[in-house]
Amino acid sequence: MSGGQTGVDRAGLEAALALGIEHGGWCPKGRLSEDGSIPSRYELQEMDSPEYPPRTEQNVVDSDATLILYEGKLKGGTLLTQRLAKRHNRDCLCVKIDPKNLDRLREWLAQTRPSVLNVAGPRDSSQPKIEARALEFLLQAFAT
Repeated sequence: MSGGQTGVDRAGLEAALALGIEHGGWCPKGRLSEDGSIPSRYELQEMDSPEYPPRTEQNVVDSDATLILYEGKLKGGTLLTQRLAKRHNRDCLCVKIDPKNLDRLREWLAQTRPSVLNVAGPRDSSQPKIEARALEFLLQAFAT
């Protein structure tokens, strides 16, 4: 599950597609993202609002756990996601995108065993090319 924004959100969706995992999530009205309209190949539902925070909260609420991938400090929508996970009493792991953190992520997934995982983090405009790095990290984490 993800909100479809560029960056980590899309990396989560791309990883699900690549691995044959069911995907979904909520996105702003009009499939709004920083690069225009979120591609239709992502099976996302539109919120009534074009604002980002409502879809962020709905994705947290509709998931069992949230994985936040990041590289710098948590800020903006990424920090909001962490706060919403705490507010709604959802498991949340914030992990830096680094191969040495793969085992930590795998252990957390094995412990929490989420049926629905929300994947979130910075958009590409705030962390250039984070989508590619996050996708590679996720594919490595889910490799069997």
